[in-house]
Amino acid sequence: MALVVHLKTVAQLRGRGDRIAKVTFRGLPFYSHVAENCEEVAPFNETFRWPIASRLDGNELLEIQVYNYSKVFSNRLIGTFCMVLQKVAEEGHLELTDTLIDDNNTSIKTNVTIDIKYQPMDSSMGNWGEGEFLDVPDDRDGMFAFETDSLISGQSHGSGITGKGVFSAMKLGKIKSSKDNHKRGDEPAILEMEDLDKKAIRLAGTLEPDAVSLASVTAVTTNVSNKRSKPDIKMEPSSGRPVDYQISITVIEARQLIGLNMDPVVCVEVGDDKKYTSMKESTNCPYYNEYFVFDFHVPPDVMFDKIIKLSVIHSKNLLRSGTLVGTFKMDVGTVYSQPEHQFYHKWAILSDPDDITAGCKGYIKCDIAVVGKGDNIKTPHKANETDEDDVEGNLLLPEGIPAERQWARIYVRIYRAEGLPKMNTTIMANVKKAFIGENRDLVDPYVQVQFAGQKGKTSVQKSSYEPIWNEQVIFTELFPPLCKRIRVQIRDSDKVNDVAIGTHFIDLRKISNDGDKGFLPTLGPAWVNMYGSTRQYTLMDEHQDLNEGLGEGVSFRARLLLSVAVEMLDTTSPDFMSSSEVQVEMVSNISESATGKMEEFFLFGSFLEATMIDRKIGDKPISFEITLGNYGNQIDGVSKSSALKKRKKEGENAEEENELIQNSSEDEAEEEGDALSVSSTPPMRPFITDRNYFHLPYFEKKPCVYIKSWWQDQRRRLYNSNMMDKLADKLEEGLNDVQEIIKTEKAFPERRLRGVLEELSVGCSRFVTLANKDVNQAGRTKLDRERLKSCMREMDTMGQQAKQIRTQVKKNTVKDKLKLAQNFLLRLRFLADEPQHSIPDVFIWMMSNNKRIAYARIPSKDILHSTVDEETGKDCGKVKAVFLKLPGKKGFGPAGWTVQAKLELYLWLGLNKQRKDFLSGLPNGFEEIKAAKTISGHHSVPPVGLAYNMKQVFQLRAHMYQARSLFAADSSGLSDPFARVFFSTHSQVTEILSETLCPTWDQLLVFDDVELFGEASELRDDPPIVVVEIFDQDTVGKAEFIGRTFAKPTIKMCDEHYGPPRFPPQLEYYQIYRGNCTAGELLAAFELLQIGQGGRVDLPPLEGSTDTERGPILPVPLGIRPVLSRYRIEVLFWGLRDLKRINLAQVDRPRVDIECAGRGVQSVLIQNYKKNPNFSTLVKWFEVDLPENELLHPPLNIRVVDCRAFGRYILVGTHAVSCLRRFIYSPPDKTSNNWAHAAKLMNGYMVLTNGGPHPRPSPSLSSRTFSRPAGDVIVNLEDDSSIRKMGTVVKLDANDKDKKKKKKKKKGGMEEDDETDERVLDWWSKYFASIETLKEVVNALKEKSKEKKSSKDKKKGQAADCSEKRPIKPKVDELLVYNKELESEYGSFEDWLHTFNLYRGKAGDDDEHALDDDRIVGRFKGSLCMYKLPLSQEITREAGFDPNMGMFQSIPHNDPINILVRVYVVRATDLHPADINGKADPYIVIKLGKSEIKDKENYISKKLNPVFGKSFDMEATFPMESMLTVSVYDWDLVGTDDLIGETKIDLENRFYSKFRATCGISSNYSVHGYNIWRDPLKPSQILAKLCKDAKIDGPHYGPGGKVKVANRIFSGPTEIEDENGLKKQTEEHLALTVLNHWEEIPRVGCKLVPEHVETRPLLNPDKPGIEQGRIEMWVDMFPMDMPAPGPAIDISPRKPKRYELRVIIWNTDEVILEDDDYFTGEKSSDIFVRGWLKGQQEDKQDTDVHYHSLTGEGNFNWRFVFPFDYLVAEEKIVISKKESMFSWDETEYKIPPRLTLQVWDADHFSADDFLGAIELDLNRFPRGAKTAKQCSIDMIRNEQELPTISIFKQKRVKGWWPFVARDENDEMELTGKVEAELHLVTGEEAEKSAVGLGRNEPDPLEKPNRPDTSLMWFLGPLKSIGYFIWRNYRWLILKTLGLLLLLLMLGLFLYSIPGYLVKKMLGA
Repeated sequence: MALVVHLKTVAQLRGRGDRIAKVTFRGLPFYSHVAENCEEVAPFNETFRWPIASRLDGNELLEIQVYNYSKVFSNRLIGTFCMVLQKVAEEGHLELTDTLIDDNNTSIKTNVTIDIKYQPMDSSMGNWGEGEFLDVPDDRDGMFAFETDSLISGQSHGSGITGKGVFSAMKLGKIKSSKDNHKRGDEPAILEMEDLDKKAIRLAGTLEPDAVSLASVTAVTTNVSNKRSKPDIKMEPSSGRPVDYQISITVIEARQLIGLNMDPVVCVEVGDDKKYTSMKESTNCPYYNEYFVFDFHVPPDVMFDKIIKLSVIHSKNLLRSGTLVGTFKMDVGTVYSQPEHQFYHKWAILSDPDDITAGCKGYIKCDIAVVGKGDNIKTPHKANETDEDDVEGNLLLPEGIPAERQWARIYVRIYRAEGLPKMNTTIMANVKKAFIGENRDLVDPYVQVQFAGQKGKTSVQKSSYEPIWNEQVIFTELFPPLCKRIRVQIRDSDKVNDVAIGTHFIDLRKISNDGDKGFLPTLGPAWVNMYGSTRQYTLMDEHQDLNEGLGEGVSFRARLLLSVAVEMLDTTSPDFMSSSEVQVEMVSNISESATGKMEEFFLFGSFLEATMIDRKIGDKPISFEITLGNYGNQIDGVSKSSALKKRKKEGENAEEENELIQNSSEDEAEEEGDALSVSSTPPMRPFITDRNYFHLPYFEKKPCVYIKSWWQDQRRRLYNSNMMDKLADKLEEGLNDVQEIIKTEKAFPERRLRGVLEELSVGCSRFVTLANKDVNQAGRTKLDRERLKSCMREMDTMGQQAKQIRTQVKKNTVKDKLKLAQNFLLRLRFLADEPQHSIPDVFIWMMSNNKRIAYARIPSKDILHSTVDEETGKDCGKVKAVFLKLPGKKGFGPAGWTVQAKLELYLWLGLNKQRKDFLSGLPNGFEEIKAAKTISGHHSVPPVGLAYNMKQVFQLRAHMYQARSLFAADSSGLSDPFARVFFSTHSQVTEILSETLCPTWDQLLVFDDVELFGEASELRDDPPIVVVEIFDQDTVGKAEFIGRTFAKPTIKMCDEHYGPPRFPPQLEYYQIYRGNCTAGELLAAFELLQIGQGGRVDLPPLEGSTDTERGPILPVPLGIRPVLSRYRIEVLFWGLRDLKRINLAQVDRPRVDIECAGRGVQSVLIQNYKKNPNFSTLVKWFEVDLPENELLHPPLNIRVVDCRAFGRYILVGTHAVSCLRRFIYSPPDKTSNNWAHAAKLMNGYMVLTNGGPHPRPSPSLSSRTFSRPAGDVIVNLEDDSSIRKMGTVVKLDANDKDKKKKKKKKKGGMEEDDETDERVLDWWSKYFASIETLKEVVNALKEKSKEKKSSKDKKKGQAADCSEKRPIKPKVDELLVYNKELESEYGSFEDWLHTFNLYRGKAGDDDEHALDDDRIVGRFKGSLCMYKLPLSQEITREAGFDPNMGMFQSIPHNDPINILVRVYVVRATDLHPADINGKADPYIVIKLGKSEIKDKENYISKKLNPVFGKSFDMEATFPMESMLTVSVYDWDLVGTDDLIGETKIDLENRFYSKFRATCGISSNYSVHGYNIWRDPLKPSQILAKLCKDAKIDGPHYGPGGKVKVANRIFSGPTEIEDENGLKKQTEEHLALTVLNHWEEIPRVGCKLVPEHVETRPLLNPDKPGIEQGRIEMWVDMFPMDMPAPGPAIDISPRKPKRYELRVIIWNTDEVILEDDDYFTGEKSSDIFVRGWLKGQQEDKQDTDVHYHSLTGEGNFNWRFVFPFDYLVAEEKIVISKKESMFSWDETEYKIPPRLTLQVWDADHFSADDFLGAIELDLNRFPRGAKTAKQCSIDMIRNEQELPTISIFKQKRVKGWWPFVARDENDEMELTGKVEAELHLVTGEEAEKSAVGLGRNEPDPLEKPNRPDTSLMWFLGPLKSIGYFIWRNYRWLILKTLGLLLLLLMLGLFLYSIPGYLVKKMLGA
């Protein structure tokens, strides 16, 4: 099917000019050629053809846009013509003339004439995926400019395309087809030039030409072919190989553990390894800070399925295992998929697996990191870890998982299996048969399901190949689970040991979706296929691993029907099972049709060619067998197929069951006259191709096979996944292209990317329309429906995003957008992987002697047919080159790299009823050969062979030019390479070049009379591939394989002209692979020329051999070999370092030979390597002819030889510089004054010290290098705050300190912080301040990247307050803490002196050559500079130009020089444990040349994060001693000490670097105090020297604190204060300011190394590539001929300060009452309070007992005294104690300062009862309440929101605090209150004013006034009874008394009133 548009003319144009047209259909635009200089009419007369796959829809649009073409500006749109193709779709042909419309949709006069044809069914199926976009008449090839230079550069069209992509699209095994070679160059597009005319673009609005996509470009690199699919270039299976992993887990602390007064231990488990922390006594918030390391050597899949389990165990000891508090589980894969492969300082939530109704059981704070080989983990800086107290905000959960996880049940239902292999020998079966008398199936299967560390298994079904279980295994886990995969394994139960039959992994991420519209995990019921080893049973199965799921299965094993469902649990319901044990239950059977309707599938295969058959198997006849499931398997497919039984039941036919098993093509024919299957080719003897390989004689006759099979029809699943796969392939290819364009620095990568994104969005919308028509077929599971919905949603949004990103792609954003597009690719690949299988994969086996030799596995979806083209598998109905490999472990390593056989194979799989055109994709020109028996005229019978009657003869010319960076195959570290080229059944070899890794063969191999079968035209589009293998020739034994690559030849048919643009072909680079690793690149070109009637005479002539020496070897002809120019290469020879012994003899007189393209130069001889390894003559040069195209430059080889006596030479080592570009010199650019940026861009590769050569302006440079005016530039220094603390801008102001001092005096004693006093500050203050800054910078970046949620804001509230307060602290001068080594910051200090590693010995075959370090035998130091001749005069005219030094002017001398080296080691972190106890006793060893310092006596006991704080001085002489090694060893009492890790520093490069790495420049200059200037030279001297060396003007100091250097003016303070506080004038501050901004000086500026601490990884040669810890250090170097430096700075670790904490317990109140009174039943408590400082439980102190408190009130007046040592900066208490009675020495612990107070009830006879506790962090605890009433439990509950105080600032604090405990429901409850006073005094104060413990002298406290009842009631029974009565009946008694009094009064009143009255009346 195709749509053809003939664009005839565009008429009625205005004006005169060049016009161009763009025709777009289905998002794919084509461009016409440029009609030049036309007035009214533009005669385009061009035809465009779109092959289309799906039918033309009447609503589709065709769009034609006509532009005025401009060479310089963007093209201007004249008008657009748009039409709906309804009429075309109906009639198939349409001619019309119509007018265009302009931007405002108004019609204009200009009209267009077109002719449209639509061919609904074409003979060849079009294919949109890799479609034949460009099928254009050939005569116009030259004009068909996709994006050609010719139009832009204004050349004539005839010249065609100038240069083709040098790097071929082969990178990922994608092969460029021949077809596009003549239609494309990677040059810029016709549209839009550089956006010069930005205004025009802006006005153009939506039609910004930038947005006009060139989607068509993609067509070009896609494989145009319709009949061939791409071979895969990587051979070796990558999975299944064991790799090194290291899991490091730090358990920091636990909090809020549920339980009273527990002794917790944390158990860390990874897989089956367990390790325990130490036990902490009576606390439920223990602090451990213990580090554990687990090492593994297993395949990745096994590693990532291992479970990491953290559990807290209460009171575990030697005798009992303790009780489990709670556990946390996560698989290693989850950690590895985190950014940086780690969780850092996160809180794991503990839950109890046996009681899932309970909530959280506490939290553990930990770090978990998983390191594979070569991963490096950036750990945040470990300083004072005080900031992550926000538990909820830092939970140990991956992004997007809710903090509150619910419990859920996961049901894995296992229904039945079929097609199991026999798992017993036949002899056993016969014995059984003899005894039992019946024939049984030889397998007893059961299913084992494993998830999250738990296993469940079904029952065993005895003797059954088709077991039926109908059982479900139920797991109870927190949901979403942190374990990704469920493993389902069918096992065979056996008396001795059970073996796996097959394994399947279910990835939960693929069967669920966690989005808003997501769904819970669900699967099936669906069949899953299991693959593993071959099916014949042997006792010792060598491929047993494959059955365990490791590596790629090589044969079908069985299929299993299962389903997965998840149910969230309601833990509140009463009938709830609270345990999480695995359960197994029965389930009901499911119906046959539940998994889909059974359909008959038809698989057809044809073997067009079988070559490259390994010679080991070449002597016996060979046949090939194809199997699909058990169908077609003749040797071991024994088990009967259920499908046939079913068909029998359905009564279709009643043939013998075993017909499936036998090869039934012989006599039984079905009713349809169709044989069931012919699954293998007839055996044939191979022919010899050459000494290594054979081929089978499949010439005219090609054998065919076919299989019929019955499967559930679930094609829809595969179709959807095919569509996504195709999109992904296309995207991947496009992205590779874009990367290629960027890499080769071609123009306009952004356009290519836009095209790619446009294609993606079109493809996504296409997917949505196609997938939507999903029929409601049988067997659609819930997952099918949900997955479809979510895929459609995803694809829709992806399409939208791609559109959106496409509009944002600009020149400067290409790389970022490329990253986003790569995320799309990962997403697509993830979505395309269908979790529910349907049809099993197809296996192709090569059989010899009835044994299986080698196989290939092809996923069935790749060859599945569909009527809709997008849904068809990518290899369906195509010829595919398939390489067979050895099964299982045999395929690892070298055996796996050699090809066992290469097949050209055609496969087609589809429904039997749709099979009418299953042959349509084969190359045309054949007749079918039917099987002999079925002659009776059945057309439907598939052929068993094809006979080709069309044959074309070709000549192949292989132009083998050169290879580079090959693999070193000999012990000399070189190879003797030759290449062998295979094409079809022919092979030839190049000559052998000895001793090189970069051979230039320059040889043309001619293959005459190559016969290819099929039509000429098809072959032109689809030639077979050329395979090139490169070998290393050995004198003895056979040649060793180096690597392999593929290529597609360019084809010329006999009727075509041999000339541009396609011929002669261009050389291209092809990536050479060895297994999965790259092993070099091959530069070659291949052309295939058809030999017509006239024979070879018509072919372009071959030039004869020009080289007489080379004999008959033909060189690569002139048109193909690159164009050369003359270059001069200057070599700087500096010296040789670290040369190892060669054959046990030391190297004594080495020489260096440099060679490039056959020319070279030799260094002078080093006379005595030991005495001086430097060269006496520094610079030499040679001239050489190199290709103009820099990408084709050959490598430069450096070889070091040792000159021995009698003129013998011995090769020491070699190095090949594969990329010379970085050494190309380009003259300085006069326009740009400031190119500090430029230097950065080139990684600081400058060839000259004085910066003569500029780095070459790369495209991105133009935007960054701004030129400055010639006048003076004032540098403002206020912008430096990014590195400093946020909020403290540094004004260089000397009066600053006075102000502070005054402030201090004014406040008078109110200053809280006594840290700030100058005397107290030391180097560590500076260090910690710097780390704070580092953290703040990091956090600021984080804050920018994500807005915090509001809930966190509240909690961060008080934290923020603190940080607001911080800047009030006076500024501490800071240094820079690099969390990496200094080299990585400064380009390895190779600014002019480069280091080349010399290699010798065979390269290791480990993954990605990780072992190359072992091959290094030394290093050559020097540099290169190359430039085209002649060089401009300006340079050589410069003043002081020394012609001997060439381009290397003003380079220092390399005479020996004495240096004082001062190494400061601050500390080490995360050391790998070296002792059994999981700790190490580290000490430092420093080696430099011969001298070595061992600091063994100062080892630090049992520490993995030791603080060393030491400096070491050594004297060294460069160049003899220039490599400094700093190692950390582990001290052992007995035996030798073990190396933990070491780091090496090349001091020489640092010393000579222009970054001045000798002594870091500090930010401020002071002459005394902690920040004293370290360098013997003052800043002004350093500045003067720099200016002199760089020949720049300055420095000129001016008045008012200004200094001028070159044309920059800097300002700064001019006064300095000495020790006595006197002010002096000084220029040092000014000079220092310039030094700190040296990078702003034009021409020579670069960032000078600041005062710093670098963090270097420690590596151990035994565990290559895995960090063993890190060390923080720095190195200062001082030349001995300069003034001597001052004494080293004291960085010894801070001594902890002695403090004493005095805690007075005054009273308690409302303590809960525990005891019942014997007589009265009263509740009372005998209260006492216990307290201790965390980590010092053994020093706990108790008050006396307040007996018999009936109200919970207790009076104590008791004093605790806790002395402790405290580090203020780290906020940690330091404790030294022996770990156990067996320890050799004390171990130091650092613990946060926390005070624990507990209230207890004293019992005489039983254990005391714990009532409640409170823990106060002395640095931040809530202020106590004023009265007992105001004290409430909220003080603990809402700790986060309350203001906190620090005892270290307040010194004295008094108040009421609550005691709490947890009740049965784990709720916190108030159990009492305590009134306490905390008083902190320093050690000295404590001595002066001592106090007594308890109520003792000195300073005794008065006795508490306790009520009498506190004495026991039997001492004063009456008193206490009175007390009881009074206490209980108090009110009653009072009321009664009151009433009595009242009555008494009344009585008295009544009694006395008469008398009184009488008295009154009588007046007495």
